[in-house]
Amino acid sequence: MSLAVRVIPCLDVDGGRVVKGINFKELRDAGDPVEMARTYDAEGADELTFLDISASHEGRATTMEVVSRCAEEVFIPLTVGGGVGSVADVDRLLRAGADKIAVNTAAIHRPELVAEIADRFGNQVLVLSLDARRVTDPGRRTDSGFEVTTHGGRKSAGLDAIEWAARATELGAGEILLNAMDADGTTDGFDTELIEAVRREVSIPVIASGGAGAVEHFPAAVEAGADAVLAATVFHFGTLRVSEVKDGLRASGHPVR
Repeated sequence: MSLAVRVIPCLDVDGGRVVKGINFKELRDAGDPVEMARTYDAEGADELTFLDISASHEGRATTMEVVSRCAEEVFIPLTVGGGVGSVADVDRLLRAGADKIAVNTAAIHRPELVAEIADRFGNQVLVLSLDARRVTDPGRRTDSGFEVTTHGGRKSAGLDAIEWAARATELGAGEILLNAMDADGTTDGFDTELIEAVRREVSIPVIASGGAGAVEHFPAAVEAGADAVLAATVFHFGTLRVSEVKDGLRASGHPVR
């Protein structure tokens, strides 16, 4: 029996509001995070991801108050990320109501942070948020053709994305939130080549993110190797509902909750 595919709305939060753009640019306001969290919980989302997208760029911690308010409103697992740089940050977020913590930029700068968090809180708490894109600069090639980016896709980390996924898994990451930066906000479909490349190298769950625009995009991501599918634009602006995505997955032979 295959595990049920999880459908996860993502709240990209900036300045206390949910925003969405294309390739992390031209951000538009999508609403209040607490109200949206409440709505997605009622609609049957399996989990919710809350990413403070400007925290690392601005060098500050995730907005704790908004996390607490969201946690009070939802009865599904809540993953929180953005500006997480220490075990103490993780502890504070878990106490604020988060169930899982996503780490990105800080883990790239200090990979042992992954092991420290996993050792203290367990692998099930730790999600590696991996912002990957195709390498276009001929002077910065990687073996896989994909590189890691940081600061909301603003900077190259100089790492092979597939190698980093494998290393973080060895260090203790429990899941990988795989953000396809080239596809982000485009609604042209998930980057199945990227999903397949990561799936070949890791055994932990992979959450596909970036590019969802139609119901048929979700089964394609699962068939490429994703264990869960995450979307923002199509949910926030009413293009699709969580139930429609689940119906589409079910019709394609993929079990859902």
